[in-house]
Amino acid sequence: MENEMILTVEAEQNLLQPIDEYVGKIQKKINELRLDGTDQIIALNNHIAVVRENANYSRNEKASIIAEDKKALEKAKAIEQKNKPEVRKLTDDAVKYLDEHYDKEYFTKVAASCREQKAAEISRYEKELLDLKAGHQAELAKLKNSAEIKEEKYVFKNRLFDAKLKHDATLQEIKDREHEAFAHRYHLIDLLRLSKFTFAEKQKQKWENYRYTFNVKQFLLKNGLYIAILFIFILLCILTPIIKHTQLLTINNILNILQQASPRMFLALGVGGLILLGGTDLSVGRMVGTSMVMSTMIMHKGINTGALFGNVFDFTALPVGIRIVLALVVCCCITTLFTSIAGFFTARFKIHPFISTMANMLIMFGLITFATKGVSFGAIELSIPKTIMPKIFGGQFPTIILWAVAAVIIMWFVWNKTKLGKNMYAVGGNPEAAAVSGISVFKVTVTAFVIAGILYGFGAWLECIRMVGSGSAAYGQGWETDAIAACVVGGISFKGGIGKIQGIVVGVLVFTALTYSLTILGVDTNLQFVFSGIIILSAVTIDCLKYVQKK
Repeated sequence: MENEMILTVEAEQNLLQPIDEYVGKIQKKINELRLDGTDQIIALNNHIAVVRENANYSRNEKASIIAEDKKALEKAKAIEQKNKPEVRKLTDDAVKYLDEHYDKEYFTKVAASCREQKAAEISRYEKELLDLKAGHQAELAKLKNSAEIKEEKYVFKNRLFDAKLKHDATLQEIKDREHEAFAHRYHLIDLLRLSKFTFAEKQKQKWENYRYTFNVKQFLLKNGLYIAILFIFILLCILTPIIKHTQLLTINNILNILQQASPRMFLALGVGGLILLGGTDLSVGRMVGTSMVMSTMIMHKGINTGALFGNVFDFTALPVGIRIVLALVVCCCITTLFTSIAGFFTARFKIHPFISTMANMLIMFGLITFATKGVSFGAIELSIPKTIMPKIFGGQFPTIILWAVAAVIIMWFVWNKTKLGKNMYAVGGNPEAAAVSGISVFKVTVTAFVIAGILYGFGAWLECIRMVGSGSAAYGQGWETDAIAACVVGGISFKGGIGKIQGIVVGVLVFTALTYSLTILGVDTNLQFVFSGIIILSAVTIDCLKYVQKK
């Protein structure tokens, strides 16, 4: 006996028919009112656009045709304005009718039918599986020959696959049926209002579309790592008060995390651009170490405590403001010089960025360590941090965060609103196709490396000021892994051409928060590298799974 709650196609159409007829009559009246007004305006505007682009007309002919169209357009606008109150009244009447009748008389019944149909299908599928397994076991009991047993297992596996395929197709049909019933209402409203929806209507459609397209496997592939990290962070928030007798999630700790993340944001934004091109940068940590030495040397109070190639410098004769700017310029020039060299070799000789930036890393570390003999350059002028990144709102909010926000906004604009950004996505996605379409792969690659160098220099300069100096060649060790990890966790694909700035922001905040939490908990710094390695491996694995699934 069939379930009476499951609607047939004919029964469903019978439920919808009076609604369609009522709204259809109103729609017909509205169409008649729009014929010489709104419809004519749309047609004339399209005709004017076509005439302007038509090379077969002379300038005078275009002007004459457009002038005639504009006269007709004024007339159509007057008709539209005259009919607008009546159109609005009819539209409101139709929408009100839909609000009162559509869900009650049609959609809720279809949704209930779909639920019943889904339950019946699941029950049928489970019974089919039991029957298949029972039949399979019965067949196996009769067979003695290993070849026949193997063949029976193969047949059984195929039958299970076919049954699953049929089951999934049926469930999708039920899902489609309910979605179409939901969407039909908004199709009618779309015709009534010419694609104009209220905010609430837009949100309902977005939620329904998300629910309709939601896939657990895709969701876990996209967000599984974030969920795992969030779980770890929640666990740390629970353990920290128990073990260390202090709260982790406080305003002060959150500001400290944002403060620590700010210089790293610059580095991750630079690396992110290179990963977008299908590359990477292993020299970030050494860029930071070299810049820290140079910044501290220039902004140091009095004679430097360390020497550079045997020479001790003293920049205190220069005004503090000039020394601050000089330190920034020197940092950016040095980092940009080295990234430009790596970019040139990568773009010109097709050397993988892994090799060109590793060479940079070794050269920079060797030079700065030899030049300084590993000696720290002490602290900078204490007035500089208060000048560059003063704390506002009662000395609570560190303005270094605003520097990072500005960098994020600028790079978002570059990636999303400039020709360079579009070209970076194109080159990262397929450099050969980009070259054929007229994009200079060499220029895009070198430019990306130059931008990365500027960001490295700026970030290292901010870190020097944040740390009040402490210039050492060893500073920044491991920062390249943090920057790369932040990018891959944030969804910048190593396959190239895929990623968003907001992903980098999330990645940096996630890594900084995790490191800060582990430090408060007393986890050894060396063990923190283990966590970073696991997260990087997991992120890249998920990225590869996405790529394989797409193929």
